[in-house]
Amino acid sequence: MTKAVIPAAGLGTRFLPATKATPKEMLPVVDRPAIQYVVEEAVDAGLDDVLIITGRNKTTLEDHFDRAPVLERTLSTKQDHDRLAAVMQVAELAQVHYTRQGEPRGLGHAVLCADMHVGDEPFAVLLGDDLIDTRNYVLSQMLKVREELGGSVLCLMEVHESQIHLYGCAAVTPIPGLDAVKVTDLVEKPDTESAPSNLAVIGRYVLDPAVFDVLRNTAPGRGDEIQLTDALKTLAGMDPAQGGGVHGVVFKGRRYDTGDKQSYLQATVRLASARADLGPEFRTWLREFVGSKEFAED
Repeated sequence: MTKAVIPAAGLGTRFLPATKATPKEMLPVVDRPAIQYVVEEAVDAGLDDVLIITGRNKTTLEDHFDRAPVLERTLSTKQDHDRLAAVMQVAELAQVHYTRQGEPRGLGHAVLCADMHVGDEPFAVLLGDDLIDTRNYVLSQMLKVREELGGSVLCLMEVHESQIHLYGCAAVTPIPGLDAVKVTDLVEKPDTESAPSNLAVIGRYVLDPAVFDVLRNTAPGRGDEIQLTDALKTLAGMDPAQGGGVHGVVFKGRRYDTGDKQSYLQATVRLASARADLGPEFRTWLREFVGSKEFAED
């Protein structure tokens, strides 16, 4: 597998007015835009052919992963070698391609927009506003499960029952001898009472190309959108010889929703604290601030 698809066509309404003219995926987490972490995660797992699904007002995404000759010359002239290396490294991360989702018809439709690029190959989908902590990458484990079992593989995470209505939810059975589960059913954003488990589907998928035919025949579901969850439910009941079967990896690491203000702030603090160049001084300040009168009064 070499291909990754990153849907990034959303409007980012939860972060208005910051996202009025700036894509939510370009909001900085420490000193990198959120989507750069996602691309780096894909590359770290060996997926260096990246297709980003964009929409209107997303051209800064393309600019970010492109060369910037004027900026590079300016940094070179100033002998600012560290920043020059950082800027050039972004443009050399992967072969990054783009296609546009003309209208917001759901995650399933966004994935279907990748059909021509992906072709008849398995591929990964990484949501552009779902950030996995660099110390807890899970995609390589998912690729291994796909290699062993075929079909499609989901990233699942235990959430409190009060939060399950925000996610797709999976019913599962264990697979003896493997650190994976078999997905037997999926429900998109269920009520707490009807949820089959507390396992939420989060923004990492390894998909069999059979998903494209299924998506083409999937009627709009919740929110009148084509739901990827509905297509995956169909795949779970299909013959493995036809690309069917869905499995899951239960993720226990750190994950952030960079489209949510609280989670975005948590990501910034945690990732800054873990940085060798920023962490020691930042953690010292953070301890002092948390123990200060100013913090207590706030």
